[in-house]
Amino acid sequence: MRDMVEIGMGRTARRTYELDDVDIVPSRRTRSSKQVSLSWQLDAYRFEIPCLAHPTDALVSPEFAIELGRLGGLGVINGEGLWARHADVSAKIDQLVELVGKGGYERAVSLLQELHAAPMQPDLLASAVAQVRTAGVTVAVRVSPQNARTLTPALLQAGVDLLVVHGTIISAEHVSDGEPLNLKTFIAELDVPVVAGGVSDHRTALHLMRTGAAGVIVGYGSYPGATTTGEVLGIGVPMATAIADAAAARRDYLDETGGRYVHVIADGDIATSGQLAKAIACGADAAVLGVPLSVAAEAPGRGWYWPSAAAHPSVPRGSLLHVDDPWDLGGEDGASVRPSLERVLYGPSDEPFGSLNLVGGLRRSMAKAGYSDLKEFQKVGLSVRA
Repeated sequence: MRDMVEIGMGRTARRTYELDDVDIVPSRRTRSSKQVSLSWQLDAYRFEIPCLAHPTDALVSPEFAIELGRLGGLGVINGEGLWARHADVSAKIDQLVELVGKGGYERAVSLLQELHAAPMQPDLLASAVAQVRTAGVTVAVRVSPQNARTLTPALLQAGVDLLVVHGTIISAEHVSDGEPLNLKTFIAELDVPVVAGGVSDHRTALHLMRTGAAGVIVGYGSYPGATTTGEVLGIGVPMATAIADAAAARRDYLDETGGRYVHVIADGDIATSGQLAKAIACGADAAVLGVPLSVAAEAPGRGWYWPSAAAHPSVPRGSLLHVDDPWDLGGEDGASVRPSLERVLYGPSDEPFGSLNLVGGLRRSMAKAGYSDLKEFQKVGLSVRA
């Protein structure tokens, strides 16, 4: 039964929960973390860890996607970002970082919008896809619902393995001034699996599953200080509740189809290994990570992070966040030395807050609760903080 509260005469609202509102409650035997498997499979593609990278230019370059793929995860290139528009992306990011570092924040946001206003060049995007593909890791590219129909043919020709149709909030049919994007028809015509999102409720998640999507993204990558969708649009996604609702939709769809399993991918409010564990415990199969991975030395943002929505031409919904690792000081001038992506994921860690060794923290949480794989861990007990 839903927990409803009255917020005024004749107006009620559902009580919902963030990841920080819930805790994992171990109730079974414990086991060695060496006996825990974190692998999962999306369509024909197997991944050793349940971690995807947020499709922002601050995080996913072709080189970053290759390294994350080598480490067992999935990097998602922004098909409408800088790598699809400029040949000298590193120089453009250097210019942006230098500007915001000197306090020119408003100018930096304008520059970000200006860089994304440049025309898209299919050859540049194809080159980025080819670079990742040549490295032998799974190639995933994000497109918006507005541009999916236009960009997908070139991406398929370039050899993309997974297509991610991703926006702040999307539905099974995107209506615009032109021909609406019907995801069911769109997906049926493709030979590659599609992941679609974000969604925030049971009904929309179920509708997206019925389109034939291989995975559904829950949330929109919210992170305090980086994502401003709440301030700009008044929209918020309580991640614990949203993940649980999407997991319920997955069960309903599984029964409806007689066995077709659609993966639920959490995207928002995950900064630590504990929050990653809670997302899986609430029902997610994997999680999209943004800020947690952007501290890595391989991230092209040079210690700065911004979500893909920050570059919207008229309604930006993200800020430029300084994420330089504050505890790992080792430069001769006292400057921060950012950890490698491998250390962010696998450790070792010398900080007690769960920002390093994300995979190790998740693995140990599952072991402490007595579960050996991700699907089992979705059944762990949860408690809600008063």
